[in-house]
Amino acid sequence: MSEDNKPENILLVDDDEFIRDIYSTKFSESGIDVTPAENGTAALAMLAEKDFDVVLVDMIMPEMDGAKFLEQFYENHDQESVVIILSNQGQPEDVDKAQVFDIDGYIIKANNVPSEVLHEITRIYNQ
Repeated sequence: MSEDNKPENILLVDDDEFIRDIYSTKFSESGIDVTPAENGTAALAMLAEKDFDVVLVDMIMPEMDGAKFLEQFYENHDQESVVIILSNQGQPEDVDKAQVFDIDGYIIKANNVPSEVLHEITRIYNQ
């Protein structure tokens, strides 16, 4: 795959409406279909209806945090989605907690502007 091969669609799971809006806009401008979900429960319902190339997940959310979402995702979904954490939690122990789920990547929101996040998602998607 070339570096320019972007995912066709992304499930964006984040409880922060501003984050969902800003990333949805950036990804849509790049020709990627974005489905926002405000929490893990909503995301699991969406995954029951549709497959996604990339599942982008925040770790800290009310109702169902990222770890619980990932646990249920891997138990109940056979799809080949690339799973990437997009979180402000960047301490080594936070990354280690996510790596237990065999994720494909971990991006720290505070360290990257949306265009850099898109570039990193594309890079991980093409690995």
